[in-house]
Amino acid sequence: MKLHTFAAVCAAFTTLTAGSAFAAESVTAKLQAPVAEKTKFIAGGAMFACEGDTCIATAPTSQTFATSTCKTVADKVGPVAAFSGRKSLDEARLADCNAKALAKAAGGAQLAKQ
Repeated sequence: MKLHTFAAVCAAFTTLTAGSAFAAESVTAKLQAPVAEKTKFIAGGAMFACEGDTCIATAPTSQTFATSTCKTVADKVGPVAAFSGRKSLDEARLADCNAKALAKAAGGAQLAKQ
C-alpha cells in the first residue's frame, strides 16, 4: 500500500514539475506586418499580447504551440513570419498557418481595387 502511495506522489510531482517547466516557456509569433495598436486575444488556450510585429503568449498550455493556434493568430492579426516556442514551425506548417490569412488579405485587396 505504501508503495502505491509513493508511486502516486512521484507521478503527481513529475506531472506538476513538467507542467511548470512548460508553462515557463513563452510562444512567440513574429508577424509579417506590425499591428496598428496593442491587441490581446486568446488562442490555443493562452492569452496572446501583440505589439508591433510580435505576439507573445507567456503562459502557454499544451495546445498553444500548434498550427491551429498559429492559424488563429494569423486570422486575428495577419500573416505570421515565424511561430516559435519549444521549437519553430517549419516552412510547410507556416505556409498552412498563413493560407487563410493571405487569402483573406488578397480578397480585401481585390475589393479595394473595385
